[in-house]
Amino acid sequence: MVFVLMLSGCDRDAPLFVVRAVASGVPSLAPFFDESQGLGRDQQVRAQTAHGGLQRGDTPGLYGGSKQPTVCDVVRLKEFLADSANEPKAQAWAAALSITTAEIPDYLDRLTPVLLRHDTLVKNHDYKKGKAVPFNALLQTGIAILVDAEGLPAVKCSCGNPLRPFEGDTTRIKVEFDGRNEEWKGYEKSSVVAVRPAAREVERLALVDVHEPDRGINRPVGTTGEDDTAFDARERRSVPNLAGTTFGQAGRQLADKGLAVAFDGAGLPPDDARVTASDPPAGTQLRFGEYVMLSVAGASTSGDTSGDSSGGTSTPPGSTTPQPTRDPSTSTPPSTSSPPTSSSPSTSTPPPSSSGPGTTSPGLTSGPPSSGPPSSAPPSSNPPPSSTPPPSTKDPTSSSPPPPVTGSPPQTTSSPPTSAPVTSSAPPPETSAPATTDPATGAPSTGERTSRTNA
Repeated sequence: MVFVLMLSGCDRDAPLFVVRAVASGVPSLAPFFDESQGLGRDQQVRAQTAHGGLQRGDTPGLYGGSKQPTVCDVVRLKEFLADSANEPKAQAWAAALSITTAEIPDYLDRLTPVLLRHDTLVKNHDYKKGKAVPFNALLQTGIAILVDAEGLPAVKCSCGNPLRPFEGDTTRIKVEFDGRNEEWKGYEKSSVVAVRPAAREVERLALVDVHEPDRGINRPVGTTGEDDTAFDARERRSVPNLAGTTFGQAGRQLADKGLAVAFDGAGLPPDDARVTASDPPAGTQLRFGEYVMLSVAGASTSGDTSGDSSGGTSTPPGSTTPQPTRDPSTSTPPSTSSPPTSSSPSTSTPPPSSSGPGTTSPGLTSGPPSSGPPSSAPPSSNPPPSSTPPPSTKDPTSSSPPPPVTGSPPQTTSSPPTSAPVTSSAPPPETSAPATTDPATGAPSTGERTSRTNA
């Protein structure tokens, strides 16, 4: 008890991360690029509810897009940084992103313009006295940014300022609003997100049209809208059977299905942590972008927010019953329940998800979604091996593995997963094709092909 009290006292004394609010449409006081030149254009977008403070860069529906052009003019930014008159800015810009000035053109060609659908924490940079000066920032929903091949924010479009991932604890932030960046309508500290790298290199981003939420957008990485294809974001698809897989494998399977990962805990668990159950369970029909909460054995509780593959302490899932967060941007009325606040996810069966307005399988189809047969979450009679026996969760590594998904294999749109599964007596099921971040079955987007300035 004394030890716990000491830890609690240390946590209370831990410093807060001061974060500067950056509102949509408000010019920067120290930009790399003159914002009056129209490099990028923010839009008015209603913030969406997110579960937890950390999201992978390939999370379906994390970012938005639109049919409108000139959201981010990548060609103009490239020309500006290549101009010899702007050499000092180019050097500072490249240094902030850990690249050389010679690598700037190729780097920009690999970036993808998107619109934020959540108030997002980043490390922003001002240009002052010939240097890129970093500061923690909260970018408002609707701000146009460029993201890299891991789905990480890389550039703020309107001013060209370089962005890097926020490195602090998302639960210990102090947002500073000012006269120019006043607290905006819809701001909720509990819905602020920070983005962590995708577990594999992404080939396509599954976006939601911020003006037509029932329309999804498949956007190839490194394109600005000219190769977009559309899909029906209302279509439902089944939660796959994830018990026995690793956290990294489960995340990739859910991304392939157009579903998002939720996890109650300090940071993201390591990729090799073993999944014991999902909430809602396998077979539940959800819409694109809705969250599936995972229970894992070996989850990190050390407060690490990096979400890397390093080991963590063995922590059993809790016994409460949180419901997955729904995306309130679609036509279905949002759920009135609050986001879960328990320390760990439930393994019980939640109520049906038809009330939640998420989205579904990226791809216009008239038939049912491609998925395996529904199945229930694994029983919880035996605890996983641990120094401290958990109360109720069965370790999937000590029994026969769950039946593999028998539906049609997902379309391959990204590189194969790179994380190695945990060695166990019963290997986890694997999909028959490499993981994908979004379905590639969408119908072509309406409208003409646009130039490099689309987003």
